[in-house]
Amino acid sequence: MSDAPTELRLVDRPGTEATIHVDASPEAVWALVSDVTMPVRFSDELHEVRWLDGAERPAVAARFVGRNRHAAVGEWETTCTITRCDPPREFAWAVEDPDDPVADWGFSLTPDDGGTRLTQWVRFGTARSGLNPAIEAMPDKESKILHGRLGQLRANMERNLAGIAGELGAQDASAIDQPS
Repeated sequence: MSDAPTELRLVDRPGTEATIHVDASPEAVWALVSDVTMPVRFSDELHEVRWLDGAERPAVAARFVGRNRHAAVGEWETTCTITRCDPPREFAWAVEDPDDPVADWGFSLTPDDGGTRLTQWVRFGTARSGLNPAIEAMPDKESKILHGRLGQLRANMERNLAGIAGELGAQDASAIDQPS
């Protein structure tokens, strides 16, 4: 068995996820994960979120803008469209064009041992993003670039999950599942 990381290609839409058990009901967890501004409190990349088109709450097709900052690429905004809103089970959104997204993001909630098993996930899309110039400049490093970016996103997801657990009074961040 090899210890080498899986070879990743953007065209295959790789992704990652993080999971935690939260000692709160799915309904209590839902109130936080369906608040599109919540990740701003915990992320070192997402710095602002605002609703578009008069939206004030999550619903399928509602749109919002996220303002991001990253040391390697500067600041940028993305427009996101909610693609799934199934309280208290699933909340997901597409970045930029929902039919050809830069990425799909979401939360899945499952009742679990008196609380909630909460998973945050991301899956890259095939639309152009900030990853494309780096991959085009160094095509032989595509897998390494993707592994690096997925690691950064996973670290932010882990901060989100630990923050959610903390806000709900379940402060044991060690419960975050590690990738296998």
